[in-house]
Amino acid sequence: MKQTTIMIVDDHALVREGITKILSLEQRFQVVAEASTGRQAIELCRSRRPDIVLLDINLPDINGIEVCKTIKSDFPSTGIIALTIHDQDEYIIEMIRNGISAYLLKDVSPDQLINTILQVAEGKSFISPSLTAKIFSQINKLSTRPVESRPRGLTEREIEVLGLVAKGNSNKSIARKLFISEKTVKNHLTNIFQKLEVSDRTQAALLAIKEKIVEI
Repeated sequence: MKQTTIMIVDDHALVREGITKILSLEQRFQVVAEASTGRQAIELCRSRRPDIVLLDINLPDINGIEVCKTIKSDFPSTGIIALTIHDQDEYIIEMIRNGISAYLLKDVSPDQLINTILQVAEGKSFISPSLTAKIFSQINKLSTRPVESRPRGLTEREIEVLGLVAKGNSNKSIARKLFISEKTVKNHLTNIFQKLEVSDRTQAALLAIKEKIVEI
């Protein structure tokens, strides 16, 4: 069985120790590095090449946003999970824009932490449900990229639907605004999810930000 290798980045030794103990209960995981600063995290990522990085935002030298940007630039396939106390909109959006796969608050349960790592290892994204409303609130301020770009092969109508999904509209609301049936909306969403290779509305919105299908 191939193990998922993990690096823990947090400036508190007790936090790192606690996370390591939790992850040691899962045979599919192997903690290969721990870092207490941003620079150390970048150096260890280059030498140990972990599959997943659990990254705090508050670090004594370089903040987690810059660390995330550097690691994703050097190792695009590395999955980064923000694990922090911060639930402010600006932190969430900036981390998403710089390539994180998941955003968790530190009061997350051990089971949720393990499940999120497993999801990210499979190439999926996850945001704590308590933060979803904040994300949609920010996305609601976005402007849509010109349809001529046709990112990911999306049609003009699919981009319209995605834009309304990103603004938190329900299927019924989208149908009313576009003068189409709810069944047609569902069909469009099925196509959108397939083209974006996601499984739900939140993941579609996150990917739309990352790939600038919608822009802040």
